[in-house]
Amino acid sequence: MSAGAAPTPPSAARPGRRRLARLGAVQALYQIEISATPVETVIAEFLTHRLGQELDGDRYGEADGDFFSTIVWGVSRRRPELDEMIAAALTTDWSVARLDAILRQILRAGAFELAERSDVPVRVAINEYLDLAKAFFDGPESRLVNGVLDRLGHVLRPDELGQEMAAESG
Repeated sequence: MSAGAAPTPPSAARPGRRRLARLGAVQALYQIEISATPVETVIAEFLTHRLGQELDGDRYGEADGDFFSTIVWGVSRRRPELDEMIAAALTTDWSVARLDAILRQILRAGAFELAERSDVPVRVAINEYLDLAKAFFDGPESRLVNGVLDRLGHVLRPDELGQEMAAESG
């Protein structure tokens, strides 16, 4: 794999526009981190040449470009703060820097959505990033994503998850 090319997970059956935006955002964030390419350059490249386009024989579905851009810009701007939140949700023997690069981007994007996108229900955000983790990894990484984002959901949006728990027990 070249230094500027983000890994591509296996294809899913006709994912929605926001799901494709999340996938693109994780790939763009990966590219930004490993290549140190400016955020605006990577966003423009993805919007023009990847999202909804054919690349190396793979057809990328039509993604929500605004949602994609919001995630990439938001994570890029808030990365230190997001990393602190993620670190607080990890066990003491793990650090954000120790995580696989794609796993870091999945957690950062998920944490950003939980912190900034109250229009997206907590469980929807967690499930979307859990599905992304499963697309990229076969091992325990998806459990880590589920656990970290669930902890962050309880911290960032306790009222939403509190209502959900009350509905489940009632």
